[in-house]
This record gives sequence, C-alpha cells and structure tokens, in this order.
Amino acid sequence: MTTPHAIETVAQLEALFGQPGEASLKKEVPYLHPSYQALIAASPFASLATIGPGGLDVSPRGDPPGFVVVQDEKTLLMPERRGNNRIDSLRNIVADPRVALLFLIPGVGETLRVNGMARITVEPSLLARLAMDGKQPQCVIEIRVDTVFFQCARAIQRSKLWQPVPADAKRTVPTPGAILSALTEAAFDGETYDKELPARQRATLY
Repeated sequence: MTTPHAIETVAQLEALFGQPGEASLKKEVPYLHPSYQALIAASPFASLATIGPGGLDVSPRGDPPGFVVVQDEKTLLMPERRGNNRIDSLRNIVADPRVALLFLIPGVGETLRVNGMARITVEPSLLARLAMDGKQPQCVIEIRVDTVFFQCARAIQRSKLWQPVPADAKRTVPTPGAILSALTEAAFDGETYDKELPARQRATLY
C-alpha cells in the first residue's frame, strides 16, 4: 500500500538527496589500496554483516589491532574466535557468501566499509597463523574483496563515540543477567549470571 510520503524509487531518492560529490565516488575502489590496508591494520573492531535464509545478521568482531589480516589487495582473513556457538554469521556464509564489513578505529572519525564474498576455511596453516594466546581460531573467514571505501566522520562526530566516559558514570542500561531474567520471566537467575560473567569471559576469551 502506497503512502503519500513514502520514498519508493531510486529516482525519488536522487531527487531528495541530489548527486554525490566527486570525492564520494573517487574513494571507492575494487581492491585494498595501501591507505585502506593501513586503516585495517589499525582497527581492533569490525562489524560483520551477512545474509541467509533467515534474513540479515550483523555481529561484532574484535581483537588487537590488525586482527583482520590483509592477505593481498583482494583478500582478507578474519579469525573466528570462540563465542556463544550460535554461529549465525557462519550459517549465513554457507548459504550466501555475500558479506559486508565496517571497521572502526578508536579516536578516528573515519570508518572503512568493505563488501565482498566470503568462504569458511580450516586450513591448518591459516589457523596457526591467526592463533592468539596460543589458541587457534575455530575457523577462518576468507573474504574476497569487491569494493572498499572510507565513510566520513560525521556519524562518529554526531554520536561523540570516542569522547571519554566519566570515571563516575553509572550504568543506565540493563545488565545481561537482567535482560535474560526479564525475557524468561525470572526463570533465569540473572543475578548469578551477572556475578559469574566477568570471570567466565576472562577464562574463555580465546
């Protein structure tokens, strides 16, 4: 059902926003330019977007800076560390190899966007190469790059994401345990979960 204020065509979008500037077009390339490789090497965090039979998914990935390895100008290697074993991203990649990455660098406003095609590998040499604290990843996501470009800093500036958090700031959002307790109508012991979580995370980081 069409509503009077809905934007439903590309032509409507272009009329609303106008044409992109020259810089916005020039910054996109089909390979990992050395400047983009430098951003990836400095990034300790990325969001991985995938698509599968159940729909879209995006999940966080993080490690020391450079944890996503530039194999060559068309290939990235991302270790898959231990987690909650939902493996939503991996299930999607098996069904549909299209992926997108968003790299963040603390203190830097620009982010880096990478689109490509992924496959999952357990090649022994790659597992050993991407080991951390003596522990190998469970698998490696190999990404064949299609397009790469940096995103301007406005979103980071607007959100004030990298501004220091006051030392006396109080948590204003529910804890993981509180959320689980609420979702299960108190059938889940959220207080115990929160109490044990820090130690469990430290013990299972890698």
